[in-house]
Amino acid sequence: MESRVAVIGIVVENKDAVTELNELLHEYGEWIIGRMGIPYAKRGVNVISVAIDAPQDVISALSGKVGRLEGVSAKTAYSNVVSKDQDGSD
Repeated sequence: MESRVAVIGIVVENKDAVTELNELLHEYGEWIIGRMGIPYAKRGVNVISVAIDAPQDVISALSGKVGRLEGVSAKTAYSNVVSKDQDGSD
């Protein structure tokens, strides 16, 4: 199975969606390399970046589920780094 490296950029405008968002990220935790969250109080939003190494369908599924949360936006940037093994090693 091919695995790709990507970054999912998330903007949270609805603080009520944070619990659901964290549950989703926990559900996909085995694929997540790391994440960084930045609260931007001046604008009342949180900006989160999630680095992930997973099959493309897993990345798309997570990004789609996150983007369907009310008041949450998500966009994914894929790298050209692709590996053959599920764990990301060649």
